[in-house]
Amino acid sequence: MHYLTISFTHKNSTIEIREKLSFSGDDQLKECLAKLNNSNSINESILISTCNRIEVFVSCTSVMGATEHIFNLLSERSNINIEELEGRADIFDDQGAVHHLFSVASSLDSLVVGETQIAGQLKDAFRFSYDSGYCGQKLSRAMHYAFRCAAEIRNLTNISSKPVSIASVAVAKLRDILKNLEGKKALVIGVGEMSEITAKHLISNGVEVHIVNRTREHAENLAVACGAKVKDFSDLATLVNEYEILFTATSSNEAIITDNIIKSCDFKRYWFDMALPRDISFSHGENINLYVIDDLKSIVSENITIREDEAKRSYTIIGRQTMQFYEWLRTLAVEPLIKDIYEHAQIAAQKETQRVLSHGYIPKEYEKEILKMNQQVLKRFLHEITHKIRQISGESNADTMIESLKFLLNEDKSKLPDKYKCEYTIKG
Repeated sequence: MHYLTISFTHKNSTIEIREKLSFSGDDQLKECLAKLNNSNSINESILISTCNRIEVFVSCTSVMGATEHIFNLLSERSNINIEELEGRADIFDDQGAVHHLFSVASSLDSLVVGETQIAGQLKDAFRFSYDSGYCGQKLSRAMHYAFRCAAEIRNLTNISSKPVSIASVAVAKLRDILKNLEGKKALVIGVGEMSEITAKHLISNGVEVHIVNRTREHAENLAVACGAKVKDFSDLATLVNEYEILFTATSSNEAIITDNIIKSCDFKRYWFDMALPRDISFSHGENINLYVIDDLKSIVSENITIREDEAKRSYTIIGRQTMQFYEWLRTLAVEPLIKDIYEHAQIAAQKETQRVLSHGYIPKEYEKEILKMNQQVLKRFLHEITHKIRQISGESNADTMIESLKFLLNEDKSKLPDKYKCEYTIKG
């Protein structure tokens, strides 16, 4: 078994590319996961789709076969040719894939290093795939270890000491432009986590926030939680032309603010589109300053510089955790082998008991006692041996020892039971 990740992020792909690759609803996710698992090379899969990344994480029997299948599938649904996708994607397999997963979970691969949203997004993606039946034990092991790694980094470093997010960076960008936000009014469209964070940051800077959402009840719930006000979504065409400040982060499949509702205004407007696919699409409009996710990189660069030392410490933890994960996998592989050793010993004890009884060496009435004695002798003999097998199972040369024992226990190595077949690959 191999782990494989194919990754499109802010590092290697434009927002237009990520937009075409993104998944905006559960039905799209389920359809793609089903097609992924339909490959003979892939047995489990998880899809991660956020504003900054679209990643496919799978366990597979063939890295080459799985990679080809994934690129064909992504090309078909996005109408981007395979050559361009292959040229942009970062591809990680086995230990590289696990190391990358741990980095993502720990927010070190995020546009904003140390941001707090990605762990929740990753958990949601895992839970969705698991509950829908598209991933199981193999990916679960890696995901649970990733969350453990992220928790250790949060506890041992200051990488998230001042929680940040795309939303907080966007508000910081606005504050940098206008200098003073006190007394300003802002329209926030959407009620997801991004919108909630945005509203709270705006309000903390003295802004009067109005929430708009297709479902008014959801907007009212967010407004109560944040101390904001509510406007009707049906008035959106009017509202976009009344506010100086607008933030939008909906899950719409298509743009909700377009040329047909945008009118000229005699004041400057500052619009922040934090959605993917994007919520705003216009070709005209004077005095409109539009910022999308990729426009926030200058603040992000400052964030990276400030957190550089903490990031180094975090990567050291990730490297150690990756090695520990594979050592743990090896210990899992050795347990069926130890069980088989004891089963062989049990058979040998029974055969020897019957042999001495059949030759009349021991009276028949002592059969139970003789069998128990034979079993105890073999258990005592094997105890130290199996203890040492477990001890060295985490070492780098453990594979050679395990394969040698498999060979000794099976006369025909070509007919090894499925439980002994290799379930992971170690590189280096």
